[in-house]
Amino acid sequence: MDLAIELQRRFACSLLRAPTSVLRAIAGPERRSPEGYVLDLQTQVILRVGKMLGSTEWTSRPLAEARKLMIQSSQVLNARPTAPFSIRDRWIPVDGGAVGARMYVPIAQKTGPRPIVVYYHGGGFVLGSLDSHDGECRALAAETGAIVVAIDYRLAPEHRFPTAAKDAIAAFRWVAQNAVALGGDPARIAVAGDSAGGNLSAVVALETRGDAVRPMFQLLVYPATDMTRSHPSHRYFCEDLLLTEASIDSFLANYLRSDEDQRDPLASPLFATDHTGLPPAMVLTAGFDPLRDEGKAYADKLTAAGVPVEYRCYEGLVHGFFSMSGAVDVARSALEDSISGLRRAFSAAQVSAGQSTTDSATA
Repeated sequence: MDLAIELQRRFACSLLRAPTSVLRAIAGPERRSPEGYVLDLQTQVILRVGKMLGSTEWTSRPLAEARKLMIQSSQVLNARPTAPFSIRDRWIPVDGGAVGARMYVPIAQKTGPRPIVVYYHGGGFVLGSLDSHDGECRALAAETGAIVVAIDYRLAPEHRFPTAAKDAIAAFRWVAQNAVALGGDPARIAVAGDSAGGNLSAVVALETRGDAVRPMFQLLVYPATDMTRSHPSHRYFCEDLLLTEASIDSFLANYLRSDEDQRDPLASPLFATDHTGLPPAMVLTAGFDPLRDEGKAYADKLTAAGVPVEYRCYEGLVHGFFSMSGAVDVARSALEDSISGLRRAFSAAQVSAGQSTTDSATA
């Protein structure tokens, strides 16, 4: 991390620890959603300062600059765990080439294979990288004890739909086939991701349902599930937030090939015809997020199909909070909740596997 980003991080963290009266003076009047949710004060300060600096709008920038901006902004506010890791980058074969992956393996001593989290980053299928979500992946590995494999799927507009989805599926299958060689437990592989990455996690869970090794849990953080954008939250939160109507317009124009793609389950998992038999899910949304309602709709669709779901809406937060957990208190709580969800899922799978072994031995 370069010096400029480190100085920005220190400034941001110091500013957000200021007394409430100071934060309110910077943030301006309290902001409420149509339902009466109150925007988190620390988050409102970030939005206000970002708007003053002109650092949050990417649609008017050249693509390379926008991608660099996302990496820099995430490194200012994301988690910064101190646990030691073995970290290595590698290539995973996919149709038409290969995609990058970064493996985070906790160094702490452990007996037996570790669980695995296959992580897909956000960024509207256009932005995002292994570097932009490095902090989140480090935190998940450090606090769950799992091997985290972050996938650098190919981005639009260079690679349009359904490339990202196909890459995500192929990468998961590669991890599943090589789990033992990686030091992992094939029976305890979860998928996780935020925004576009939440979309890809849901797609992977759907598309690998019949595989011999499939996800045993899905962590979906403010997932994009419905490209038709027909839910009310898209009308409520059009501007002055990190994810705006203009940015979503640009993301979809770059990613989708045509309007018909909007209802393809590989783009909109909400439109899959069958959600039965999917792995248990934890779905997190933000109260001030255009994607809030489609995330809730997907949680409801899973529940109706008999899938165990834990749904949480962080009413005062905005889209992108997963990358703010190093500076925003409620965002840190949300990250800790997701870590707890993964731990519970891994523990339950381990107990279930042990019980199955016992039953087989006594049969």
